[in-house]
Amino acid sequence: MKQESWRIYWNDFASDTYACGAKITVRTRRDVEYENELMPPGTVIKEWYSKTNFQKHKIEPSLPLIDGEGSYHLAAEIACEEGQHFLLRLLFYDRFENIIEEQTHWESAFSFRCPMQTYSYRLQLINGGMTRFLFHSIVIWEEDCELGGRLRVGRKAKR
Repeated sequence: MKQESWRIYWNDFASDTYACGAKITVRTRRDVEYENELMPPGTVIKEWYSKTNFQKHKIEPSLPLIDGEGSYHLAAEIACEEGQHFLLRLLFYDRFENIIEEQTHWESAFSFRCPMQTYSYRLQLINGGMTRFLFHSIVIWEEDCELGGRLRVGRKAKR
C-alpha cells in the first residue's frame, strides 16, 4: 500500500538559520549551498517546526503532523565533503511546550516513533564538524510506505 511522504525544503532563509559568518547560496528550491568555515561543532544550523505562532514568527509549519501510533522514517538529502558530518535532532514537545523526548542521529536516514503525549515537534540540522554542504531536502514517510527507490540519501559532495 503506497502512502504519503512529505518533502521538507530549506524554505525560509532568515529565521531559524545560523547565518553568522555563513555564505548561503540558493541555487533552486532543492539546492541550497551553505558554507561557514568558523562555525563550531554542535551549532544548530537550521530548524523546522510542526507548529508555529505565525503572528509572532511570520513562518508557517514545515513539518507534517505525525502521531504516536505510527513508525516513521526520515531521510536527509544533504551532500557534504568526505570526513565531514552532520547530526539530525528531533525534539518532541507536550502541549505546554515542555520537551518530553529528544532523539539525536548521526545517520542521514533513520526510523523513529514519537511519544504518545506529543503535541508538536521540531527537527534540527546540527553541525557535526562540517564547513560546507549542499542541502536538497528531507523526506519523512510512514514506515510501511513504499517509495520505490526514488530516494537517494547520504550523497557526498563532488568537487
